[in-house]
Amino acid sequence: MTGASGFVGRHLLDGIKECFYVHGIARRSQAQSGISPHPNIIWSQADIGEPEQLAATFEWIRSRGPVAAVVHLAAHYDFTGDNSPEYQRTNVEGLGHTLDACRRIGVRRFIFASSVAACRFPDAGGVVTESTPPDADHPYARSKRTGEAMVRAADDVPSCIVRFAALYSDWCEYPPLFNFLTTWLSDGWNARMIGGRGIFGIPYLHIRCAVSFLNHLLYNLDVPEPGETLIASTDGHVSTRAVFDAATLAYFGERRRPILVPKPVTAAWLRLQETAGRAIGRLPFERPWMARYLDRQLSVDASRTRQRLGWAHRPRFDLIRRMPFLVDNLRTQPVRWNTINHAAMRKEVTGYGLEIQWLLERHQEEICRRQVDALLDPARRSRFGIAGRFDRDQIAARVRLSISNLRRAIRTREMGPVGNHCRTIAAQCHRDGLTVEQACEALSNLGTVCIETLTEDAPRPGLERALTERITMALQFGIDEILDEFELLSGASCAPCRERSEAVIHA
Repeated sequence: MTGASGFVGRHLLDGIKECFYVHGIARRSQAQSGISPHPNIIWSQADIGEPEQLAATFEWIRSRGPVAAVVHLAAHYDFTGDNSPEYQRTNVEGLGHTLDACRRIGVRRFIFASSVAACRFPDAGGVVTESTPPDADHPYARSKRTGEAMVRAADDVPSCIVRFAALYSDWCEYPPLFNFLTTWLSDGWNARMIGGRGIFGIPYLHIRCAVSFLNHLLYNLDVPEPGETLIASTDGHVSTRAVFDAATLAYFGERRRPILVPKPVTAAWLRLQETAGRAIGRLPFERPWMARYLDRQLSVDASRTRQRLGWAHRPRFDLIRRMPFLVDNLRTQPVRWNTINHAAMRKEVTGYGLEIQWLLERHQEEICRRQVDALLDPARRSRFGIAGRFDRDQIAARVRLSISNLRRAIRTREMGPVGNHCRTIAAQCHRDGLTVEQACEALSNLGTVCIETLTEDAPRPGLERALTERITMALQFGIDEILDEFELLSGASCAPCRERSEAVIHA
């Protein structure tokens, strides 16, 4: 499962972990994603935009046995309306890398997550069906159009396409709906305002129904024809006015009368609001591009999918019927409600962690060789105190373990593995008669070797500084753990040693 740390991925993992062995792939670590350990969940941190990382991950998966299905959930989507480079990098190129990896390992079915939002809003009275082309013109839709075409063209990878409705949970987690509820259930001046005539509408699907759909599909992998499109959605659409009525009734105990703001006025207000936001450096969620969809409906007819799969959503999870659950969570647990939804709205920043981790993995043997040569250099015998005490293989094994823990710390930003490893190093050094200065010097030298080796790989602009800072930070953490452990083992103060080691690592 790619995109295992995302909204759908997290819920799907929880829903199928008792029935399937699942290998989750995501940019974030399992701990960062809030995924509890489970014997049926295996986790790999990889970026689908990096083909070498992904290929290595899939090769490791293949070594563990055959793969029944790949559920491709990884995708970029935001509500800015901007043509972010991530649409091309993740949604198009990342999909290509994943299909290539599937070809190499062989899969029974490749399930590609698309969206009904990839389809143009039909004319009044029209509906989107499984045969509707993904012809909408916003950046996300264009990336999904390309993605669907790539999946259909991959004749050597048995596949199916699933177009999802707008997905939400009892905690909301769908940014436009969260924005509506935050406004309407407040005491703000605009709490009763609805843009247009209130008839704008899209289909919604509760996340539990989405998980039920995918679970059903995983048990019926041979039902869809190769390249067939399915729709995971309720029929019809839910209008803005209907959502407003249900939300205000659940929250205030009575339906409030909305103020309908004509489309031209709404469009002008959105432009003014964005201009003011740019001036103060804080852009609003609502953007001018949204005005073009006012008073239109994206209605769906998913009857063919239900007939093909024998699956149907449960009426109790319809948005209007579920609104009291959302409102109750908002009212009784507002801190958690806001935390969850702000996390859903926050754009994930890829950063450099995965790239640095991959560079460390690629150059591990060269780093190991250089570090071992330095530690065994007779000219630096007193500096490290290792020459003549251990053979090369013993030292190399310890260095590889240090690099492995460094990789993990940089990738996940979790320092626990480095700290535990360095405390073990300190105990070993203390037992072997090495001084705290020698242990810290060895770790500091590893940082120098890593930085020098990786910068020879001509990293892209910005990455060189990032790798220097992150390697330095992780190893400084490790040095401090060595100092603390030596203090405990020796029962003496190491303040002078600490100052000297800090000077070394900062230099």
